[in-house]
Amino acid sequence: MQHSSFALITLLLILSFLYGGCTLFQNVPSIPAPEMILVEGGTFMMGDVIEQKNEDALPLHLVELNDFYIGKYEVTYAQYDAFAVYTKSPLPEDNNHGRGDRAVARVSWHDALSYCNFFELRLPTENEWEYAAREGGRNLLYSGTSNPDSLKYFAISEVSYSFYVGSKQANALGIHDMSGNVSEWIGNYYQFYEKPEEWHDIKNSSVRIIRGGSFSGSNISHVTAKSFWRVGVLSDAKYYDIGFRCAKSAES
Repeated sequence: MQHSSFALITLLLILSFLYGGCTLFQNVPSIPAPEMILVEGGTFMMGDVIEQKNEDALPLHLVELNDFYIGKYEVTYAQYDAFAVYTKSPLPEDNNHGRGDRAVARVSWHDALSYCNFFELRLPTENEWEYAAREGGRNLLYSGTSNPDSLKYFAISEVSYSFYVGSKQANALGIHDMSGNVSEWIGNYYQFYEKPEEWHDIKNSSVRIIRGGSFSGSNISHVTAKSFWRVGVLSDAKYYDIGFRCAKSAES
């Protein structure tokens, strides 16, 4: 009787691997979810609160947020590769710089969203991203500091490719690389702040937002790494300096 039960279990296991598995096996992820940080919600003035010169980040406007989670680190090649293998998706290029715990790049907005959705997460909203980068809405020029001379302690810059996540200091919320390393895809589509009361999201828009600046060019990175800096990029673009992190509403 025991021998027959063992043989039956063995046969079921073999069949599950040969034919894609039963629902039980399919719903068990083989890769760990990204590490998340809980950010307490609040109200803050969003936009270029420091210089009030960047027209793309004006007018300043009041934003209220509920509690949410956001990735402690940018998603790495190792994490994305595991997801890609599991879902039989293409592996992103690494330009021969290695993979592992480097921040993943060469992924489109759609790739990034698919990764986050796999773990029942999503891409951060623009409001969430700036609020977290500014350590709960503080008036900070960069994530972690307002002193350009101190940016080197918080941001990967002046290199030619994405670096290992968490190599620099975290901001006060414990979140790494929100300035520098790779620019990060945002869930929202790109639009100006001219009429914030009329904001809405177009799911099929071809232009999405990136935030946080990247590693490339010392002069450029000091500008684009500013907490309010925003850029519109085609959603299917796969650039060498754009990656992402995930987010989730606390109540979900």
